[in-house]
Amino acid sequence: MMTISEAQEKVDAWINSTGVRYFDELTNMAILTEEVGEVARIMARKYGEQSFKESDKDKDLADEMADVLWVLICLANQTGVDLTKALEKNFEKKDLRDKDRHQANKKLK
Repeated sequence: MMTISEAQEKVDAWINSTGVRYFDELTNMAILTEEVGEVARIMARKYGEQSFKESDKDKDLADEMADVLWVLICLANQTGVDLTKALEKNFEKKDLRDKDRHQANKKLK
């Protein structure tokens, strides 16, 4: 199993060997938005009320999620974000902010 840190290193190695270079940050932000839209399209059809178009039937949710993760990792690498540390810090924030919030939410019962 690959760690987040290993994923960041592997993406960086691939970009620098095969991908030539990173797209600039704004281009990658636009690509990330596009990839999230592709995930949303599948979700709306598979779990929502929209029907599949013929062109949507071969789309793979896992692959589209991996595309989102790939571009997010690219952006993290480009901006100097250690995603492992960021996720650990995010858990700490959620533990403090939300430790009782969801348990007390009657809508979740």
